[in-house]
Amino acid sequence: MRKVMFPRLSGSKTFAVLPLLAALAGCSSLAPDYQRPASSVPQSWPQGAAYGQQASDPTQTAAALPWKAFIKNERLQKVIALALENNQDLRAALADVAAARATYREQRAAQLPEIDAGVSGSRSRSLGSSGVSESYEATAGLSSYEVDLFGKTRSLTTAELESYLSSAETAKATRITLIGETASAWLTLASDQSLLKLAQDTAENAQRDVDITRQRLKLGVDSRVDVRNAETTYHSARADIASYTTLVAQDRNALELLVGQTLDPSLLPEGLPEDENWLADVPAGVSSDVLLQRPDVLSAEHDLKAANANIGAARAAFFPSLSLTTTGGLASAALADLFSGGATTIWSLAPSLSLPIFDGGANKAALAYDEAQKDKYVATYKYAVQTAFKEVADALARRGTIADQLSAEKDLMDAAQDSYNLSFDRYKNGVDSYLDALEAQRTLYSVQQTYISTRLTELDNRVTLYRVLGGGLQE
Repeated sequence: MRKVMFPRLSGSKTFAVLPLLAALAGCSSLAPDYQRPASSVPQSWPQGAAYGQQASDPTQTAAALPWKAFIKNERLQKVIALALENNQDLRAALADVAAARATYREQRAAQLPEIDAGVSGSRSRSLGSSGVSESYEATAGLSSYEVDLFGKTRSLTTAELESYLSSAETAKATRITLIGETASAWLTLASDQSLLKLAQDTAENAQRDVDITRQRLKLGVDSRVDVRNAETTYHSARADIASYTTLVAQDRNALELLVGQTLDPSLLPEGLPEDENWLADVPAGVSSDVLLQRPDVLSAEHDLKAANANIGAARAAFFPSLSLTTTGGLASAALADLFSGGATTIWSLAPSLSLPIFDGGANKAALAYDEAQKDKYVATYKYAVQTAFKEVADALARRGTIADQLSAEKDLMDAAQDSYNLSFDRYKNGVDSYLDALEAQRTLYSVQQTYISTRLTELDNRVTLYRVLGGGLQE
């Protein structure tokens, strides 16, 4: 590396150089002009039998729907508010934002000269001299300030800014995910509470059937086979009671982990509602452009912008760098005269210019690396958009058919209930064997379980659609 030293300038010329250096430092960056990658997904949402008639107001979006307006159940609102306050993952994400902001501010400070001031003094006596000489100096100046001739520092600052903005969007995505996961965990607990209640009711009904068949056995009407058949449903329901009791406890543990504290029982659901509408309908909009404002997509774009800025810094490394060291101040042989007008003005200016001549290909390799990183983040950004589109499309496909499925399963459950009632009456009246009633009972139990699970699916689909469309940021 060859260094060129500028000659010392006179006092007036020293400070005349500073405006020139400021003008040179204002040169634009060598980073490529940023262009957002072209969208790799369709402009509109998918159409077809699975999606049904997706009624949507083009002026409404999930992102504009406050989460407290989406969540209509007051207990669930309180639980989500506690999660937003206490969840440790969200706190960690916010700490990452604070750290990224501090890193950006540190890098931004490199664009400005660092001015130091100091006072020094010395006393000495030469060999053979009886007198003591004194000297004192008070100086202020720059130390090795690199003038940003080709925008290297500015590019690095831009990269740190984009990294900071990326972490901020990641924190927003964490918030959205937390709202969705908390709502889903609360609804899962409600569903398992309903399934537990169903198992308890089924066990109670099955115990009644067992008692009836045992009484009929004593009367010689039924056989021991009928008794044992009746016991199968009872014991099956007992096993389900134990299983769902475990699931309810585990669901509560998972919910409290998300919330970050033990929950008061009054905030927990007793079961899924039959008719109560706990969640609002989610507007999907008519264009997939809403996905470009999703926090995880914005985070990927900020990462891409940071990579683009790093190319500017790598390009600037091929050009000369100018460093400046300068001081100015006062000097006196007596400390008392240093600031009293008897001191002598002193100054120095030492610019240095470094020009890269041979570096073994290091600068080229660094530039190639940053260009490859940009290609990587282009692919990452496009994949983020594609993933977002797929998530929304899946949720819309589920929403397009879930109402028909629920209606059919409700009719099936009503039919299964009537079938069981009729079969059991025919059995008690001696028209049919207990096998027909047993089969009807098992069918009814299975259909009821499926219906509860589908009701959970319908509610969870609303939560999913709200989350994947970027809802949850508005208060």
